[in-house]
Amino acid sequence: MRAQPRRNHPSPPSGPPRELTIEAVGGEGDGVAAGPAFVPFTLPGERVVAVGGGERRTLVEVLSASPERVAPPCPHFGACGGCALQHWDHAPYLAWKVERLAGTLARERIETEILPPFAAQPATRRRIALHARKGSREAARLGYKARKSWDLVDIAVCPISDPRLQAAIPALKRLAAPLFEHPKSAPTLHVTLTDTGLDVDISGVERRSGGLSADARMRLADQAAAADLASVTLDGEMAYLARQPIVRLGPATVALPAGGFLQATPQAEAAMAEFVADAAAGASRIADLYCGVGTFTFRLAQIAPVLAADFSPEAIRALAGGLATAPGLKAVTPEARDLVRRPVLAEELKRIDVAVFDPPRAGAAEQTAELARSAVGQVIAVSCNPATFARDARTLIDAGFRLERVLPVDQFLWSPHVELVGVFQR
Repeated sequence: MRAQPRRNHPSPPSGPPRELTIEAVGGEGDGVAAGPAFVPFTLPGERVVAVGGGERRTLVEVLSASPERVAPPCPHFGACGGCALQHWDHAPYLAWKVERLAGTLARERIETEILPPFAAQPATRRRIALHARKGSREAARLGYKARKSWDLVDIAVCPISDPRLQAAIPALKRLAAPLFEHPKSAPTLHVTLTDTGLDVDISGVERRSGGLSADARMRLADQAAAADLASVTLDGEMAYLARQPIVRLGPATVALPAGGFLQATPQAEAAMAEFVADAAAGASRIADLYCGVGTFTFRLAQIAPVLAADFSPEAIRALAGGLATAPGLKAVTPEARDLVRRPVLAEELKRIDVAVFDPPRAGAAEQTAELARSAVGQVIAVSCNPATFARDARTLIDAGFRLERVLPVDQFLWSPHVELVGVFQR
């Protein structure tokens, strides 16, 4: 079996071909042979030929394929750096993610019940980040970065994405065409599918020279109108608006701010929100920390009054605006607050019996320390980084909490990433 094509490889690999036996899959999704030697697109038990020096190798040929190997569904797989594991059958792939999560917790001496994972399906991603490079006057090149390279893989399809995002790729290439007036511009289109259409926030356009000219802005707006986009912003600054981007979060309707964060798939959001709400049932007062635009807030406010805090003023304004669309909720107190420099203190949490937090990848070390000092009886932690989750979990456990159960969430399909929700009880 020949290897996946090495298109857009940054440089020819060095070192003679060697036959290797793959023993496991490593943390970045590469197969691992003795040495160690890391070989992408390989699976445990396979005999392969690889080239290269040092630990990183390039696959040349699969001599003996694993029975778990499947045909990748994407024509760009092997060149595109967006997916690492499309060649692995779904059941062992998902089991590997759960095993990695258990191993990360074990390094902090944490044992708990790990529930059956939630698994996102293909064609469900509602937000993607597409890199643009200069093409013709009519259309830019648009896609994802190549594996281990700054080169761009110009894509035509993306099987992880909602079909409406895939269908918009040609129009998005035309939208990006006017963005290259300055040679240092390297635009990224952050595209989100909302209930009112596509919201596109563009970063990476050189601004020190004055930004886009009036002519380029007009061309940008014309292409946005032709594609029937809801809105286009340049680093948050409005460039085109046909309709306010709107999303539904539980019982509320929220106007999404430019570049506003949403969970990658609506199905994963619903599964996590249901899990969080079930765990918080019976609470008398809830803190929703790193609340964003209200992914969990509105559902939690059906249970009890909520203190909702986030570092983004724009997210808090969007959350506050959504409250009017959901009558019958318990009181919600929104607050824009940097929870790293100014975490909600234990003394401020004295009336809170359940705290939820959903921080960025760096975790919530400062806020977790205050939760550990507080009298809060239950903490529900949502995380996109098992390593920082485990660190914060250890802080809570050392303060007398017990991690009762964890829900793994695979919403970044065919990548090495796994997310989770953990429930702690004193």
